[in-house]
Amino acid sequence: MRERLDHYRAALARAGSASSDFDLNPDVVLPPNRKLRPAGVLIGLIEHDGDLSVLLTKRSAALKHHPGQIAFPGGKQDPDDADVTATALREAHEEIGLPPAMVEVLGVLPAHETVTGFTVTPTIGYIDAPFKVLPEPGEVAEVFTVPLSHLLDPANYNVQSRRWRGQRRHYFTVPYGPYYIWGATARMLRAWTETLQH
Repeated sequence: MRERLDHYRAALARAGSASSDFDLNPDVVLPPNRKLRPAGVLIGLIEHDGDLSVLLTKRSAALKHHPGQIAFPGGKQDPDDADVTATALREAHEEIGLPPAMVEVLGVLPAHETVTGFTVTPTIGYIDAPFKVLPEPGEVAEVFTVPLSHLLDPANYNVQSRRWRGQRRHYFTVPYGPYYIWGATARMLRAWTETLQH
């Protein structure tokens, strides 16, 4: 296990390319002076049945933004956060009860720009022991895991599209069982697969 974690750490240390929700839509022209708000999410790795899995959440259907969608624990950076990794760890503690001290940070992926005006930095961390999952009421409907091997296999990714704000928008999906993982979450995971292929 340690060898795998060291491999991930080394891959994350290599420079990668930033990603965005617009990667599959090259006709979209983004204003150069746009202001993006910093945010951080945690791609948490945990041992499950002798292998590594990724912790994911299903957002509450009652939320105003992205209700019912699959997401990583995370959110916008607060002024008191030292950096976006601190943001990711704080939000994971608030959203699912994960103590920050239990996370061994392996590195970060290049920032991802979302259609909602955020620049999201994914922090990848290894959770070294089981913890009591405490979903934040009203925000997190479910906490579940997906095998890392599924998420790191490029063959499991598809490109789909839908109309958004009057335009056809293409995006990655990486479904798993009853979970439809798509959009920014799928794109950030896809970026990790690309990092490991170099």
